[in-house]
Amino acid sequence: MKPRSPFELPAEHEREMQHATRLEWYTLGFMLTIVGVMSLTMGSSQAMKAAWVEDMLGLVPPIAFLIASRWRAHPPNERFPYGYHRALSISFLVAAVSLTGFGVFILVDSLSGLIRAEHPAIGTTVILGQSVWSGWLMIAALVYSGLPPMVLGRMKLKVARALHDKTLKADADMNKADWLTAGAGIFGIVGIGAGFWWADAAAAGIISLDIVKDGVQNLKRVVADLMDQRPTTIEGEVSDVPEKVRDALQALPWVRWARVRLREEGHVFAGEAFIEATPELATLSSAKSLACLFEEAGRVARAADWRVYDVVVTLARAEE
Repeated sequence: MKPRSPFELPAEHEREMQHATRLEWYTLGFMLTIVGVMSLTMGSSQAMKAAWVEDMLGLVPPIAFLIASRWRAHPPNERFPYGYHRALSISFLVAAVSLTGFGVFILVDSLSGLIRAEHPAIGTTVILGQSVWSGWLMIAALVYSGLPPMVLGRMKLKVARALHDKTLKADADMNKADWLTAGAGIFGIVGIGAGFWWADAAAAGIISLDIVKDGVQNLKRVVADLMDQRPTTIEGEVSDVPEKVRDALQALPWVRWARVRLREEGHVFAGEAFIEATPELATLSSAKSLACLFEEAGRVARAADWRVYDVVVTLARAEE
């Protein structure tokens, strides 16, 4: 079986991919320091424990992205004639499962705390000979755990749209969950300090609902992509790329009509185009072979959008 030709990102998108890779390395570095700070200060607070577990899970999407981005660059070969672009879909699945699993964990953990009416206690810590309420240390740790993800998540979202990279979008959602959880943790610790024992678990539970919603949405999208649904944007809206390819093919002088179906393979699209030729095709064929015409049609289809990687053009019968 003949492998596909290698796919090269346009120069401007290659720069975006390099930027995304740097952002993920920055994320890993920050998350490792955050995990260390949180483990030293979490005490018995449910919200702090939830934030710490989330920070641990927050390492999964960037690792998945970095591994997948290296695999997707491998050229097609005899064993994988279609290439390795679906590695990005697999990393999207890993990120979506991590986000969903974290949300469910926090929801169950917070509900169980409310049901058991657990009263978390926040003691004091001696620093430089002075007794300090541990809640202040927890709040400082939570502020630190929320600021880098807030900044990095916004930066990733912009790059994810430019690259049509759903793994990066899921990671940005995970970063959003990070700083939301940090905010909930601060609210819960302040509530405990004010005497409201339930504030800690209630805050974590409310935030977990939003995290579960984002996780389930991403999970549905990646499963649909792996089942070869028509392409969508990173927000889940229907993409207009198939129509752009169809219009480009129908602009050819020897094409009467065209029908296109595409599927997503990571951040690129592939599929088939079915065309009916005009009666003048026989005249054109005398000067230019059919193979050349269909080669031209393939180039036109791929030129319609940078994400279109491989389109097989097939002659079809006239529609009824």
